[in-house]
Amino acid sequence: MTDRRAPSRGRTDGKRPDKSRKQADAGQGAAPAEATGQPDQPLQRRSGRLVLGPRAAQQLAGRGRATEDEKLFERRNRPAFLDSDPWRALRILSEFVDGFDALAVVGPAVTVFGSARTKPDDPVYETARTIGRLLARDGFAVITGGGPGAMEGANRGAQEGGGLSVGCNIELPHEQAINPYVDLGVEFRYFFARKTMFVKYADAFVILPGGFGTLDELFEALTLIQTGKVRHFPVVLVGSRYWRGLLDWMRDVQLPAGAIAAEDLELLKLTDDPEEVASIIREYAALAAADTPIQEDEIR
Repeated sequence: MTDRRAPSRGRTDGKRPDKSRKQADAGQGAAPAEATGQPDQPLQRRSGRLVLGPRAAQQLAGRGRATEDEKLFERRNRPAFLDSDPWRALRILSEFVDGFDALAVVGPAVTVFGSARTKPDDPVYETARTIGRLLARDGFAVITGGGPGAMEGANRGAQEGGGLSVGCNIELPHEQAINPYVDLGVEFRYFFARKTMFVKYADAFVILPGGFGTLDELFEALTLIQTGKVRHFPVVLVGSRYWRGLLDWMRDVQLPAGAIAAEDLELLKLTDDPEEVASIIREYAALAAADTPIQEDEIR
């Protein structure tokens, strides 16, 4: 584990999200918003680091509400495609630069994933909160997707434990502010830039029950570890009842088919106990500290 200084500055979002907003799971994604306040006044719309008011939205209405990822993969006529992609490449580069600049000094950190649909009265929310608090007390920053649900629970626990709470939010067609328990927030247009931050600055992954986005992040981490693209760090599944079926399928179907090796199953830890989550990560951190420090080329 590298020795990094505590952050000296960073962008924060002090606004509390509207409790009436509907929540939708996009892994570490965002949830749709409903207007509150004055019903005749359209809500402001966030676009990357820009905030578009009602008048701007009307003037730019012809541009549509497609996400930046949709625009990237959309096929168009050759002239328009060639004209737009060089500028898009610069925006992609700026996301990496902003992310690296903001997160390079967070110090030891653990990325926590889970559903945006988890309600505050759900036991999973409280589990995420407890894990965040324990990790913070052990000296780890907690990184999430910055949204509601399990992500909010982990960020909230990190604050309660006195640690740094980090949120990497994503722009989606349905807008959402970063949850109010984030100390350092970074906005992203592109999923791949955002996921790089989750991996590059994490010493472990904690995976709470979640949907497609959570599965995407889980298997991306496993693929990077399996192929040697990143160092082998703990990937801890929380919730045996939720994840047992997936692990059984991997063992009973993928393994006999030769799609994975027996040692690949050892990349995952499964537990229901937040204390065990913290213990697994503490033990790994102690071993990593005794080894040669991780170099900048840890993601090859």
